[in-house]
Order: sequence, then structure tokens, then C-alpha cells
Amino acid sequence: MNPFRLAGDMTHLLSIVVLLLKIRTMKSCAGISLKTQELYVIIFVTRYLDLFTRYVSFYNSVMKLVFLGTSIAIVWYMRYHKVVKQTYNKDEDTCRHYFLILPCLVLALLIPHEYNTIESMPL
Repeated sequence: MNPFRLAGDMTHLLSIVVLLLKIRTMKSCAGISLKTQELYVIIFVTRYLDLFTRYVSFYNSVMKLVFLGTSIAIVWYMRYHKVVKQTYNKDEDTCRHYFLILPCLVLALLIPHEYNTIESMPL
């Protein structure tokens, strides 16, 4: 296993756990962009489509599922938790994430490594 990949994965995992713990313990999502978190979910869903068609390793599969699950949990907390959703300030979340999705989709279709469904989906 590449030690740099392991360090990167563990740092990413730690940041997600800290964010989830912050949201859960403080019952607040103030200062967190829901649109950015939704982009993370879209990215992980499209990047990890190969989870069901190609097995790389147990570690790889578990990390993909953890990243998907935690990203979806953050979005769920921010959208549907009865207390946390009240602390989200839509007026301060000014990122126009729809303008990011369309160019990424076009580029993914125009310049994939291979022309197949799995390869063309990553944003």
C-alpha cells in the first residue's frame, strides 16, 4: 500500500469525522455549505460507480463506502434533521454549484480515458 495514499485517506476520513461530530454535538451546521456537501456526494457517487463492477481490494471498497456514507450523512443532517436544518443559512451559501456540474459533465463525456459508462461518469 502506498503510504501517501493511506495518509491522504486517513486525513480525509478524519476531516469528515470531525465535521460529522461537530454537526451532531453542536446540533448546528452554521458555516457549512450544503451545496459543497452535495457536490461531494455527486463526485463520490460518480467516481465510485466501479465499486459494483470492479474489485480492487477490501480497503478500497470499504473506504469508498465510508466516503459515500459519511457524505450522504452530512447532507441528510443539513437537509432533514429537525434541529440542524434550522441552523442552515441559505442566504450565505452563494455558491452556484449548477454552473460547475454542467461543464464537468461535458468534459467527462468529451475526454474520458476510455469510452464506456463507468469511465465517462466521473465529474
